[in-house]
Amino acid sequence: MGKKAVIYWSLTGNTEQMANAVFEGAEEAGADVVLLKFSETSADDALAFDAVALGCPAMGNEVLEEGDVEPFFAEMESKLSGKKIALFGSYDWGDGEWMREWEKRVSAAGGQLISGEGLIVNNEPDEFALGECKKLGQALATA
Repeated sequence: MGKKAVIYWSLTGNTEQMANAVFEGAEEAGADVVLLKFSETSADDALAFDAVALGCPAMGNEVLEEGDVEPFFAEMESKLSGKKIALFGSYDWGDGEWMREWEKRVSAAGGQLISGEGLIVNNEPDEFALGECKKLGQALATA
């Protein structure tokens, strides 16, 4: 199955809850998986995993967090060809534009989106949303 990673950034704890559920889903599916914050790893280390789930909430004008996540992702972007990537994050307002842009960037770089699209949750994830996160983790495990 290979080694997988769930890497996230969270301000309010909503995306952190999602990351924990993605991690649990992958672990329950038998994956060899680690849970990391963007600040705890590097783009090159992330690219060494067989599949990676990246989590970031919508920030500002529906963009990726600019201190840790955007520079990290920009560094991995040119090396995503053939890589299996899952995306997830929470938002408070807007319509998910930041996730659509992130999906486009992965696809344009030749990355393969696990589940075909990113998983977005409005504010704090409820039981249903956490279940969807676990399903994403299961997909990560088998990717």
